[in-house]
Amino acid sequence: MNGVAMYASEQVSNHNQLVEKHASLVKRIACHLINRLPASVQLEDLIQAGMIGLLEASRNYDATQGASFETYAGIRIRGSMLDEIRKNDWAPRSVHRKSRMVAEAVREIENQHGRDARDTEIAATLDMPIEDYYKILQDNSYHKVLSVEDMGLGEESLLDNLSDNAPGVLDGLQKEDMQRIIAEAVASLPERERLVMALYYDEELNLREIGAVMGVSESRVSQIHSQAVIRLQARMANRLTENT
Repeated sequence: MNGVAMYASEQVSNHNQLVEKHASLVKRIACHLINRLPASVQLEDLIQAGMIGLLEASRNYDATQGASFETYAGIRIRGSMLDEIRKNDWAPRSVHRKSRMVAEAVREIENQHGRDARDTEIAATLDMPIEDYYKILQDNSYHKVLSVEDMGLGEESLLDNLSDNAPGVLDGLQKEDMQRIIAEAVASLPERERLVMALYYDEELNLREIGAVMGVSESRVSQIHSQAVIRLQARMANRLTENT
């Protein structure tokens, strides 16, 4: 076997070893993510997508960049799973359209009054009964697969939703700038929305558990979470525009 063939064989062997050693990481990430998804999403599909991400990580990992392989692979695995979810998006176009309408209404009200937009004001701006507004929030909550640390990093995120309304505003932004803007936007949320986001993403409670903590129904928690995400969309649009 010549030198080139030996090197290629060693590389394949190294890739295989990395994949075998970290295969359990794929299942761990899939099990963590599946708890936040509708029943229509299958664990096996996430694992399959995650394995593709792991294979890509084994081929592209560069130890000189400082991150451990597990850290690097975890990012690629999760990103591959989120790509699979986005590719098979189960939400009708009308859900996305109404979500953008609500975000625009929130942005308009908060720019005009300089304070948090109230539910009744948002419904009035949209010219609909409050019950219909809550229905939009409920429908929207079923397709949001968001994590604060993932906003703008690959899934259907704040930045995806902003792209139609603010083309080009992301050009030139550094990752540190984006993290700061997101953190400031989350910190500016009304208290109840900020609490739901903290319990859901930081403490990793599910909606039922959060409802028990807050003394409200799971359905109401779902609405609060959805409204928090939409409010973030509106505020991120403002902050990104101001910072460019």
